[in-house]
Amino acid sequence: MRLQTSLGLDIALSIVSIALAVGRAEKMLPLTVVVIDVSGKIIASQSEDGSGLMRFDIARGKAWGALGMGMSSRLIRDRLATRPSFQAALANVANGQFVPVPGGVLVLQGDGTVIGAVGVSGDSSEKDEYCAIVGIQGAKLQSEPKIPDENWRDSSPKSAFPKSLHLTGNSHAST
Repeated sequence: MRLQTSLGLDIALSIVSIALAVGRAEKMLPLTVVVIDVSGKIIASQSEDGSGLMRFDIARGKAWGALGMGMSSRLIRDRLATRPSFQAALANVANGQFVPVPGGVLVLQGDGTVIGAVGVSGDSSEKDEYCAIVGIQGAKLQSEPKIPDENWRDSSPKSAFPKSLHLTGNSHAST
């Protein structure tokens, strides 16, 4: 028996490869990329050397949340900013597989049909999202959002944390 797929392995591997290459070209911190199909099944995933232990779970949570809500994780963050109770309820329903920060991007066919999602984690959330968008579009598919945050290049993993929580040395804190 052979099941129909929404997002094939070759395309998923291309998205991962392009997203990681963009991260290296932009001198980002080590990234993890996860590609899931419309059923939420992982099709491809890679973590660069030096990527943190939780990066896979964060990247998957960004992709899974985007797919589950039918919108990018950036839009989820923006819409839930003033609705903490609903955000907590979603996290509960998702059994912890929900990460509402940029880096979870929907994958669409040319006609706008959602066929999967990509999650990236490792640098700032805005940079993660940039890599996901470029990876998807580089594989000749459409992304939602279509364009990254206009300030993605200036974002920093440290900018998401109060100064008192900034880590020093080679460690980094980001989502």
